[in-house]
Amino acid sequence: MSGDNKKRVAYFYDAEIGNFYYAPGHPMKPHRIRMCHNLLLNYRVYEKMDVFRPQPASEREMTKFHSDDYISFLKMITPQNMHDHIKQLQRFNVGEDCPVFDGLYEFCQLSTGGSIGGAVKLNMGKADVAVNWAGGLHHAKKCEASGFCYANDIVLAILELLKVHQRVLYIDIDIHHGDGVEEAFFTTDRVMTVSFHKYGEYFPGTGDTKDVGAKGGKYYAVNFPLRDGIDDESYESIFRPLLGKIMEQYQPGAVVMQCGADSLVGDRLGSFNLSIKGHGRCVEFMKTFNIPLLILGGGGYTIRNVARCWAYETAVALDEQLRNELPYNDYYEYFAPDHHLHISPSNMENLNTPDYLARIKERIFDNLRHQPAAPGLQIGGSAETARLDSGAPEDGDEKEGDGDKDKEGSKSKDPVDTNKDHKNHGEDKGKVKEEEKEKEGNEAEEAEEKKEEREENGEMEVEEEGGGDSAAKGKEEDKEAEDKEEDKDDKEKEGSVKGEEDKEEDKEEDKEED
Repeated sequence: MSGDNKKRVAYFYDAEIGNFYYAPGHPMKPHRIRMCHNLLLNYRVYEKMDVFRPQPASEREMTKFHSDDYISFLKMITPQNMHDHIKQLQRFNVGEDCPVFDGLYEFCQLSTGGSIGGAVKLNMGKADVAVNWAGGLHHAKKCEASGFCYANDIVLAILELLKVHQRVLYIDIDIHHGDGVEEAFFTTDRVMTVSFHKYGEYFPGTGDTKDVGAKGGKYYAVNFPLRDGIDDESYESIFRPLLGKIMEQYQPGAVVMQCGADSLVGDRLGSFNLSIKGHGRCVEFMKTFNIPLLILGGGGYTIRNVARCWAYETAVALDEQLRNELPYNDYYEYFAPDHHLHISPSNMENLNTPDYLARIKERIFDNLRHQPAAPGLQIGGSAETARLDSGAPEDGDEKEGDGDKDKEGSKSKDPVDTNKDHKNHGEDKGKVKEEEKEKEGNEAEEAEEKKEEREENGEMEVEEEGGGDSAAKGKEEDKEAEDKEEDKDDKEKEGSVKGEEDKEEDKEEDKEED
């Protein structure tokens, strides 16, 4: 592509992120983010984008979605004191899958800070694409950890985007269902969630096609359940038409993509058969719509392939071509024996038959037909809590850590009420609907009163039945009605004049008494 079509990319990375260690034998390894970054350095891709060190998210920022007591717990808990807080560990689902480790809260701050910082850059028009591979932790809930995720950076980034954009589209290509994000926005039409995932006796066990949202958000949650072995061709055959339709109909102002790499072939916990190119085509397709795009990480447990995939997708965001031979880097031995960027799909069976995919696709298209085209704020019921911010304050382009300044600039015009429980959006919609019904009821009562008044004055409406006599009779009655109306108007005018004269007399009497 020509240079004119290339996107301005803001890339968020903190060198400390690779130092965090969940637990011995735990599949989640933040080290994979450092490996990816090292590939980008040695491919010299970093020179083509703006690189920023994320400002750690504050407790106040994280409690815009998460509960106060949950964030306070994450801040307080350590491997040294965890045995004194057994009840809280159980309450917040922190334990085996989501262990307590050194620097847990700081890890959450960096992961979340990069995603919020990316959203701020997009909101301020300082980037077309923002990338935070430390983000994408889509399972975290409002009050508990889940699936290796503690703080839901995606929800917090979307809330930031909603300050400027009327509608935000969330796309999840992780092998696991994006349940935490879907749940957060289940009752609002301002965020549409689309998830492609393995379904059936697989964590987290949610994401059926029947899960479509609720209340004002009904039909704004889209789930495509998949079976083992899906390959590039099958995945593309569902992704492109579905997202093409959604983009045309929903018309979001910004897109957030969770690019979990556990949907790749050979993943330690996954069972799909996607190549890195097949995975990257999803990012490539969403870029063609030319609207602000936030790209985040997620799952991925064969870490050499995760590093390959995210390095490749960073290049896709930049419209850069990477040679297949990996450059020498700090982790070169991890990529043995071939030291290539791309990996080959296996010969595993694809259980997603064309008939199955066509059936699910048609079911989803049927659900989409229930949506009004591009819902506005008035329809969505969020006009009071989500005014659009038409402009953002300018600040300096200081790299490596200017995210805090950008956040402050964005907060100075905080047009969105980022309630901790986003299900309030659904309540707002219910209130709007009740007001509309009440208004319609009042109008009906007024119409009935007018009709009764007309009946008293002998002004009955005449229905034309096709007969000439009845039509003539109707005209005569209409004329009589008009005459009566004129008489009535004259009387009202006289009464009005008389009323004005009475008021003047009252004023004069008051003056005399004074």
